[in-house]
Amino acid sequence: MTYRRPRGLTLPILLVFAGALVGGCAQTATTVRTEKWQRIASAARVVLMPPDIELSELSAGGVVELKAEWTERAKGHVLAALRAEIDRRNAHLGPYRAPADNPAREHAHNQLLKLHDQVGRAILVHHYGVAKLPNKDGKFDWTLGEGAGVLAEDQAADYALFVFLRDSYASAGRKAAIVGAALLGVAMPGGTQWGFASLVDLKSGDLVWFNRLVDPQGDLREPAPAGEAVKKLLADLPL
Repeated sequence: MTYRRPRGLTLPILLVFAGALVGGCAQTATTVRTEKWQRIASAARVVLMPPDIELSELSAGGVVELKAEWTERAKGHVLAALRAEIDRRNAHLGPYRAPADNPAREHAHNQLLKLHDQVGRAILVHHYGVAKLPNKDGKFDWTLGEGAGVLAEDQAADYALFVFLRDSYASAGRKAAIVGAALLGVAMPGGTQWGFASLVDLKSGDLVWFNRLVDPQGDLREPAPAGEAVKKLLADLPL
């Protein structure tokens, strides 16, 4: 089966972000696994997983088109901002290294990245949103499972930092349509920046920290605003 990653704001996630979209301001919301969880020791080893980033353009008719050039540019800006942000902290952050000449372990790593994508989206809907899960009882209790241990072995790390970001921008035609709709008293959405980051304990696979970000005015195509987005995303990272 071919894995196809959803690119846009699905309806449940859109509902989670509705307040920020209407208010027109950036919002973050951090949570940790338990209230008693302590900041990790400065000696802890953290691997930065490849950031999952996609930038798109919104056409006049609302069609979302992935823009490869924008995406590559944003990845460079976000990686630089992540390194700068982590350098300010007392942490040992190492780059991710794909398993060399080991397709089976590389596949396991890729599956964990995809799993984190889906778990993160589920957290947005079921922890931050209205579709609460009865068995969670309001607690932040999410995990990637013991399979995350393969990262601890291959990366010599205690924790993994995952970053997921999506950003979309209105095309010239979309902007004209927004203006025309406004004259008729109809609200038409433009682009939106949204995403999340998590810190995963590689011994257990548990997500011990999670933060969501939504900003209708963000822009990852330029270094300065990309840096601001990373600062907001990692503001309460326990490193």
